Amino acid sequence: MNYEETLAYLYTQLPMFQRVGAAAHTKSLANIEALMQAMGNPERQFRSVHVAGTNGKGSSSHWLAAVLQAAGYRVGLYTSPHLREFTERVKLNGQELPADYLVEWVARWRPLFEELKPSFFEMTVALAFQYFAEQQVDIAIIEVGLGGRLDSTNIITPLVSLITNISFDHMALLGNTLPEIAAEKAGIIKPGVPAIISQHQPEVAHVFRRKAAAEGASLVFAADEYAVELVREPTFDEEEQQVRVVRYPAGGSAEYTLGLVGDYQRLNLPGVLATVEELRRQGFAISDEALQTGLREVRQLTGLQGRWTILGRRPLIICDTGHNEAGLGLVMAQLARVPRRELHLVLGTVNDKDVPHMLAQLPTEATYYFCQASIPRALPAPELAAQATAAGLHGSTFGTVPEAVQAARAAAHADDVIFIGGSTFVVAEIPEL
Repeated sequence: MNYEETLAYLYTQLPMFQRVGAAAHTKSLANIEALMQAMGNPERQFRSVHVAGTNGKGSSSHWLAAVLQAAGYRVGLYTSPHLREFTERVKLNGQELPADYLVEWVARWRPLFEELKPSFFEMTVALAFQYFAEQQVDIAIIEVGLGGRLDSTNIITPLVSLITNISFDHMALLGNTLPEIAAEKAGIIKPGVPAIISQHQPEVAHVFRRKAAAEGASLVFAADEYAVELVREPTFDEEEQQVRVVRYPAGGSAEYTLGLVGDYQRLNLPGVLATVEELRRQGFAISDEALQTGLREVRQLTGLQGRWTILGRRPLIICDTGHNEAGLGLVMAQLARVPRRELHLVLGTVNDKDVPHMLAQLPTEATYYFCQASIPRALPAPELAAQATAAGLHGSTFGTVPEAVQAARAAAHADDVIFIGGSTFVVAEIPEL
């Protein structure tokens, strides 16, 4: 098979969560363990950082990879889902997995896939782990796909575990309360492995304390040790933000330029800084200069896209992959401060989200362009429009994301703002991305 045929095989033969949802979710580590054993247990052949959380785990993973790259290390990065191209999921020092490696790897292991029938996600985890082992990375940053306890990535024993945030998402699979969801995320905490929690959320802190105590793992709530404040409010079209970080209880402060401008990135930063500090304690040579460079140049070093990304000016066009109640709420609060004449909002989501609570975060004074991504799991645009209308949001319905974006661009004046989001998969189909 060539590259396109290989992708077609993977997408059609292996159950894929981003396309079909819960039916592709495996509630066991048995398959990934069998894959790893057949491949010689590559997950034991490299050092790693494991990153979980409802929101912020992708940005935090990219920041950590960028900082370690800036420090001169050979860094693997595994994230999901991809935006444009499958190979985005597996990177080495910011370079995507070579297409020919994927073709050869799938051809080699296809008989094993036919025997074990893994999910798409189990296959991609196995791919990443074998690639990182073969490439002899110094360290790999591994982002959890969904949850933590039963996620296929949870067969690693990392140097440190980072959990960014607990919010409502994937409740049908993870639980209906924040402590239940936190317990699934806390499943990545391993015996004796330091655990860092980016935010201190009182309603779930006890879950992490209990799990860490049971595993004999040290526990740090990073927000209690690092206070992040803006040096100045960035202008609406800036692509960097300057922050001052005060360290408690030792005192002292440092200023950083962040290459990610979403307000929510200031919630992610303490966890990243605490993780860097833990890696330093474990012998990694990460200078302050490398830390500064990684935080500032994360997009260039890792290729991160879709987090409060400016796609155009006059009209200002912004996209963001926030896709649940908490994530959208933070993005909308930031959007409300952007000067504009009128707001145009291109919106789509998937059928397993808590749509009413998501819609409650959105402004009623915007013109909406309801659409659906080209995946089976997408919520049909007419259904989204009907629920939005009931919530007091009004606009038009479009069959595809590009059609909705084109309509918004045609209707917008130069001093208007267009926002595109609601789903990672909507952002992935923006023509300008």
